[in-house]
Amino acid sequence: MKNSSDVTELQSQVEKLQQETRKLLLEKRRLNALLIITRSLSGELDLENLLFKIMGQVQKALHAERCTVFLLDELKNELWSKVAIGIEDEIRFPADKGIAGYVLKSGEVVNIHDAYKDSRFNPEIDKKTGYRTRTILTLPLLNKQNEVFGVFQVLNKKEGIFTPADEKLLSAIAMIASSAIQNAQSYDEQKKSFFSFIETLSTTLDTRDYITAGHARRVTLYAQEIGRLMKLDPARMDVLRYAALLHDIGKIGVPEMILFKDRKLTNEEYEIVKRHAKITKNILKKINFNKRLKDVPEIAGSHHERLDGTGYPEQLKGEQILLEGKILALADTFDAITSRRQFLDRMDLEKVIQIIDSETGTSFEPYVVYNFKYITLDRLIQILEHGHASEINPEDLKKLIDYTLRELVEIRGKSGKSDDELEIENIFMRYYLRQYRTDR
Repeated sequence: MKNSSDVTELQSQVEKLQQETRKLLLEKRRLNALLIITRSLSGELDLENLLFKIMGQVQKALHAERCTVFLLDELKNELWSKVAIGIEDEIRFPADKGIAGYVLKSGEVVNIHDAYKDSRFNPEIDKKTGYRTRTILTLPLLNKQNEVFGVFQVLNKKEGIFTPADEKLLSAIAMIASSAIQNAQSYDEQKKSFFSFIETLSTTLDTRDYITAGHARRVTLYAQEIGRLMKLDPARMDVLRYAALLHDIGKIGVPEMILFKDRKLTNEEYEIVKRHAKITKNILKKINFNKRLKDVPEIAGSHHERLDGTGYPEQLKGEQILLEGKILALADTFDAITSRRQFLDRMDLEKVIQIIDSETGTSFEPYVVYNFKYITLDRLIQILEHGHASEINPEDLKKLIDYTLRELVEIRGKSGKSDDELEIENIFMRYYLRQYRTDR
């Protein structure tokens, strides 16, 4: 038989093994969480998507109710979060307020077991949201220069309090997240700069053609509305936006005496004008678009192609035309026939719809037309009268917001209309006919 000292020694060894096992399990959990997060963040350059991914993984790994990544806005000296798990609206507050502000300034890790007993805690967000903060784990995000550029904050451990092991895990996650966030911010700045350049170029070209001033901007807005209704993903929406802004860049190759002619073009002149689509494609091919935007030249250059192959410049048919090109074709045509020209005002609305309907299936993709007709009337007025926002009555837009173009067409075709329908029709047509500008 074993004596008591042997039993005690055995029990001690068992306890040590159990402790080591627990440590190994915790380490395994930490490494698994880091591996999952690293894989999840790999290649993600959209800042909003990236922050959502980071916060979702942290919330799960630390068994917390909420997680927020606050970034420093140096110009406004504010901490902000565009997205937060459990909160829908953007959060902004002075960079020296609350626990997050303290951590930003001090660079310390702060683990609080009872928020309302800590004098540094700012309860204002709880008051606004109705949330009750109990436990808080907050640590700084450091850039490559070892400067604090943001704060990780995790709220309300689901069981108990945040532990030193949680601190260690969050610190490791923060190192991975910091690098990913900085890459996304850098990409976002480059994207904004590039878009600003494209927008400026588009506006400059639009200004040159004073007869159709604002055309590229309106076509872009129509195209984006159609794309949104068709639920295109963000990457395709970006491609559509760039292509729409630049779709008429080829007009720089059309002589002004033809471009600005106030009478009907001859056949020869019309053939010269038609060249602009091919010139657009050729010019844009020379721009070094990144991989995500590689289809911009093809889409922009195809805005005069038609489903039945009668368009130009390449007589593409059906599926040979990219979807975004089909969207541009409708947006471009609609703006062309609803814009004020040098000696003409907008085409009669019924005639506009008749043209679109008669060309659906031959010139225009039916599903694109279907979605186009679901643009709400308030948005339609804002685009039609782009550049005159200050003259539009916000109360009118509120009344139009629940009605679509499809419904307006139905209302105008009715013989007996309700008072509400008459009001909607009158409001819309007052703006469409530009009579609101003489109401004063």
